[in-house]
Amino acid sequence: MELSEIKRNIDEYASKLEQLRGSLDLENKETNIQEYEEMMAEPTFWDDQQRAQEVIDQNNALKAIVTTYYDIASDIEEMDATHELLQEEFDEDIKADLEETVTGYAPKLDRFELQLLLNGEHDANNAILELHPGAGGTESQDWTNMLLRMYQRFCEQQGFKVEVADYQAGDEAGVKSVTLVIKGHNAYGYLKAEKGVHRLVRISPFDSSGRRHTSFASCDVIPEFNNEKIEIEVNPDDITVDTFRASGAGGQHINKTESAIRITHHPTGIVVNNQNERSQIKNREAAMKMLKAKLYQLELEQKAQELAAIRGEQKDIGWGSQIRSYVFHPYSMVKDHRTNVETGNVNAVMDGDIGMFIDAYLRSQMNDTTETM
Repeated sequence: MELSEIKRNIDEYASKLEQLRGSLDLENKETNIQEYEEMMAEPTFWDDQQRAQEVIDQNNALKAIVTTYYDIASDIEEMDATHELLQEEFDEDIKADLEETVTGYAPKLDRFELQLLLNGEHDANNAILELHPGAGGTESQDWTNMLLRMYQRFCEQQGFKVEVADYQAGDEAGVKSVTLVIKGHNAYGYLKAEKGVHRLVRISPFDSSGRRHTSFASCDVIPEFNNEKIEIEVNPDDITVDTFRASGAGGQHINKTESAIRITHHPTGIVVNNQNERSQIKNREAAMKMLKAKLYQLELEQKAQELAAIRGEQKDIGWGSQIRSYVFHPYSMVKDHRTNVETGNVNAVMDGDIGMFIDAYLRSQMNDTTETM
C-alpha cells in the first residue's frame, strides 16, 4: 500500500469520526457525566439502592461512549502523525506497522458507529433471553444446550453479566428450557437480533446409525423493564403460582425445599419460572418482574402489529420465522437468512463469535427504518 493510499484511509476515518461526533452530542454527555458523578458523591446517594444503581449504570454507559470517542480520535491523530513522520524520513518497518494498523482499524470504528446507532427506546436495557427446543426430543434439547453455551460465550466477550433465572434439564441430555437475564449496557439492543428459530443440520451423536438430523430451537429476547416505569397491573385472579424444587444445570444443586416459582398468566398463556434466588419470596418477586416485562413487550408488539397493518405490512414474528441455519454436515456453514451473511467457521460461531450476524441484522433494520422515513 502506497503512502498516499494510507493517508486516504486515515482521512476517511477522521471524516467518519467527525460525522459521528455530529450525532454524538459529546458536550451534553460530558455534562451529564459530571452531574451523575456529583450525585454519586452525595452522602444520601445509596439511600435508594435501585435508583443509585441506575445512575451508576447510566454514568458508566455515557463514559464508555465518551472514552471510546477520545480513544479513536487519539488513534487517528497518532496514525496521521506517523504518516507525516514517514514523509519526512521513510522507514520500511514503521511503514509496515502503520499499514497494518490502518488496514485493521475499520472494524473498531464500525463497532463504535453501531454502538451509537443503538438508540431505540429499550436498546440500552438488560435482556431476558429464553431458549426452547423444538420437536425432536433429545436432539433438539442438545441443540438448545449448544445455543445456550454460544450465547454465554458471546455475552462474556461483550462484558455482559449472565444470570440463569431458570434452567430445566433435558431428560437424557441438553435443555428443556432456559431463561437468562443478561445485564449490561445495550444488552437488549444487541441480542434482539437473535429472536427467532435457529436450525441445526448435523450427524447426530445420539443416532447409532450415523444419520443426518435437522433440529430446531427457538430464541426469544425481550428487554428487562424497570417495573416502576411501566404501567402493567396483574390481576391476582388471572394468575396461578406454583412452587417446585430448584435445580441447577445438569440436575446439580438440588434444593430440598420448594423455593422455585412458576407463574402462569391465563389470559395470555404466558408462563415464567424463576429459581435463581435462594428464597421463595425473592423468586416470586423476580418471576413477577419477568411476567410484567413479557406483558409489556406483548403490548408493544400488539401496537407494532397494528401499525404494520395500517401500513399494509405483514411480518411473521412467530415460531416459523427461521432466522439462521447452522450446518455441520455435509459441509460447514452458518448462514443468516435475513441478511445472507455466512461463514464457514462453525466452531468460532459456536464459541460465541456471532457479532457479524448481529451487526449485519441491526444495520439492515436501521437501513429499513431510514428508507421508510
